[in-house]
Amino acid sequence: MQKIADFIMNRKILPFFIALTLFGTFIVLQSKGNADKEDPIKQKHARILRNVGILLKEGHFSPLPINDAFSISVLKKFTEELDTDKNMFFQSDIDQFQKYATVIDDEILGKPIESFYEITDVYKKRMDEVLEIYTKILNQPFDFTTHEKVDMDPKKINYPKTEAERTDNWRKRLKYLTLAKFVELQDEREKNKGKEDFVVKHDSTLEREARQAIHKQLDRFFNTKKNRETTDELFSSFVNSIAGLMDPHTNYYPPVDLRSFNEGMSGRFYGIGAQLKEDDGKIKIASLVTAGPAWKNGELKENDEILKVGQGDAEPVDVTGFAVSDAVKLIRGSQKGSEVRLTVRKPDGTIQVVKIIRDEVKLEDTFVKSAIIEGENRIGYIYLPEFYADFERPDGARCAVDVARELEKLKAENVEGIIMDLRGNGGGSLYDVVQMVGLFIPDGPVVQVKGRDEKSSILRDRDRNVQYSGPLAVLVDETSASASEIFAAAIQDYKRGVVIGSTSTFGKGTVQRNIPLSPQRNNTLFGSTENEDLGSLKLTLQKFYRINGGATQLKGVEPDIILPDRLEYLKFREKDITQSLKWDEIEQLSYAPWTSDFSIEPIAKNFNSTVSAHPVFSKIKENVQWLEKNNNRSYSLNINQYKQDQKALKNVYKNLDSLYKLQTPLVVKNLKSDVETIEAAIDKKEKNDIWLKRVMEDIFIDQSVKVVNTMIDQINTARIERVERK
Repeated sequence: MQKIADFIMNRKILPFFIALTLFGTFIVLQSKGNADKEDPIKQKHARILRNVGILLKEGHFSPLPINDAFSISVLKKFTEELDTDKNMFFQSDIDQFQKYATVIDDEILGKPIESFYEITDVYKKRMDEVLEIYTKILNQPFDFTTHEKVDMDPKKINYPKTEAERTDNWRKRLKYLTLAKFVELQDEREKNKGKEDFVVKHDSTLEREARQAIHKQLDRFFNTKKNRETTDELFSSFVNSIAGLMDPHTNYYPPVDLRSFNEGMSGRFYGIGAQLKEDDGKIKIASLVTAGPAWKNGELKENDEILKVGQGDAEPVDVTGFAVSDAVKLIRGSQKGSEVRLTVRKPDGTIQVVKIIRDEVKLEDTFVKSAIIEGENRIGYIYLPEFYADFERPDGARCAVDVARELEKLKAENVEGIIMDLRGNGGGSLYDVVQMVGLFIPDGPVVQVKGRDEKSSILRDRDRNVQYSGPLAVLVDETSASASEIFAAAIQDYKRGVVIGSTSTFGKGTVQRNIPLSPQRNNTLFGSTENEDLGSLKLTLQKFYRINGGATQLKGVEPDIILPDRLEYLKFREKDITQSLKWDEIEQLSYAPWTSDFSIEPIAKNFNSTVSAHPVFSKIKENVQWLEKNNNRSYSLNINQYKQDQKALKNVYKNLDSLYKLQTPLVVKNLKSDVETIEAAIDKKEKNDIWLKRVMEDIFIDQSVKVVNTMIDQINTARIERVERK
């Protein structure tokens, strides 16, 4: 993808940046007269909201009109996201908020913001009330012999009308949570009966301990929630309720969240090289990255509890009650060589301040890795978790370059076919996916990109060299999205390989750019001295289209060979999201399909028939259908019925776990060129062993191996026939 600076200078985008800057200047000048009267935080929120409104209107691929209908939808979305389970607000609160139903659009367009502050004031008040409610309820024992149910599906329940109704809703929820913990403690008692020093406790004691455990969990949850949900954080949620109505992938990023996004894309960040964990409400060190800054420092150890985080000699922030992700944001930095000071409590109770200089830390789990599957033929296996790209520096990690390197290593070990595993790959760099398709085809179009009111542009592979020309299978699932879908679609359209996976990929066929809400801060073109960072908007500007003309949006890519998948029943793909942009198609491009001695159509037809009759896949499908049928989120609070329901559910999950694991594992080995590096560090070897075991036992990889073996057989048969004809 282009860098932000290049994108800003694009002549199609420049006009609304000029509009944004002029409007921002107008807002600044307008507010200077009463700056001492206005709350600076509210001024900042107003600038963010108005700038977001301009970008949505002028830049979004398919913007909804910001009018009263839009305002009504924003209000509904924001209140539902604040109170997801409908257990805090009263119906009277929702009715009261209706006075803003046709006002939020005006606030976006410049009217002073009132809706957000009143709604969140009520929200905070209700949260404080809830803290008292659950404490009172959990002080009394529950009777698990009565017959009643609790419904956890917010779509099927209404906001409570009275205090008594809200309290009873909480009682049922807390009873369900306590029941689950109580049964867990009973099971633990049964397993440990007869063991030396194990104290067998009465049910009444276990019930009390279950309530205490749930109380502790809720205290931690709400403590973390209150710490996290600052006014700015809640305002970010409000802005995202607005942005998300345009489509699910248009999001507002405060400055710190944008940094996290960029770190994930690049596969590197500046930090201390420590993994954190939540342990009984405390943030502790889970492990240290070998040769990382913390490991080299030597003072920080596993299980040290982090109490405070300070930036150099600045006042440290108390992270008690913080979520792990929020503590991580404080510990990571944007500059190499900056100092972070951690106040930690050692396991022996002593308090120590540990000073660590940040350095680059690579997220190696993000990067491509490969292995060899031995068997009927030697098959190369490449796992790519995301299409990563370090945009900040020329020599940074790029997945296309890394995949090309893995292909050369696999070819050196004489593999006869390759499986590219893109399951769980949510996408990433558009530039790299085009380059990666080019590794498997001669030059030609890869994907079309079309913006609002413009002709489609064609992204091509311009290198006639084909790095790998042998049999290829691409493995996908419901979570393969965006760049993964472009890759799979191109391979499918060129008939270059066989796509294998669930009924369809995710269906994200849209293009986003991170656009700073203060473009003048990063662009001297506008000559502004404004120095405030308002964050950025990840804005949907274009859609992807296959070279055959169809969009990957909404429908995704339907594999050639479909394997039943356990995630099918969850309904989380693009087509299941109300705000998703629609599917459409444009003109098909001219391109030359791959010619080879393997034929995809008969292979796909044969394997689809085989899968339908396969006893293991038939059982997977049967279990998934059961999960879909029983996914109603209504639960019995009677202990006998609860145990019966849980037993049935556990049996289904247990069956699926066993069905997913091959009875006879594949023989999977590391590449010879990788062995020395892997065995050089203990943590790398442990992770590698876990990864190899996962590959060995994966039934979907096994099916992919069978498909590639069939492709190899067809090629070998064709070669023999040619020799015989000569």
